[in-house]
Amino acid sequence: MSQGLIAKKVGMSRLFLESGEAIPVTYLEIKPNVVVRTKTEAKDGYNAVVLGIGAKQWKTRKGNEHTRYELQKEWQVDSLEGLDPGKELTAATIPVESLVTISGTSKGKGFQGVMKRHGFHGGPKTHGSHSHRRPGSVGMCAFPGRVMKGKKLPGQMGNQTITLKRRPVVFCDPEKGILCIKGPVPGPNGANLFVTVDSSPKES
Repeated sequence: MSQGLIAKKVGMSRLFLESGEAIPVTYLEIKPNVVVRTKTEAKDGYNAVVLGIGAKQWKTRKGNEHTRYELQKEWQVDSLEGLDPGKELTAATIPVESLVTISGTSKGKGFQGVMKRHGFHGGPKTHGSHSHRRPGSVGMCAFPGRVMKGKKLPGQMGNQTITLKRRPVVFCDPEKGILCIKGPVPGPNGANLFVTVDSSPKES
């Protein structure tokens, strides 16, 4: 599998290409990802790298110093070459024209009805109707006499893990740690995202 990075969502904007076309983009901030530890095929059964961001030093009651990270994520990789513990990875790892998979948690919208959650049209608005935003009849006949699982009903909306595959990278600024992805990505501004490289221009 390919290498990835931990990023934070900054916000959406638009970017003008050389052809004059304006495309919607999302800016991601990539802080230095530190290689916390690695896993080898000989010891763990597969090669993997664990990256972390937001390192903080803390001391135990015995006076020992340790490093804690705000967030850690493991990626399974084909080779551990150049991924020594303590090395920092930046936005330069993901060049322009790469295709990436982005995974994150969508915005939580609480308990919502069927019109907002599933796009129901609703009932009549006039002629004395009392069912404007209700789901309508959901019952069954004598058999099986219950509501089947998976029925579209009111409930929790959002706050789910969303994965978007093969999203193109249209701009990269390694000095500022900025990555520009075409289209929207899950989560509110400031949310943590996991970016995995599917293919890079070097491979094509």
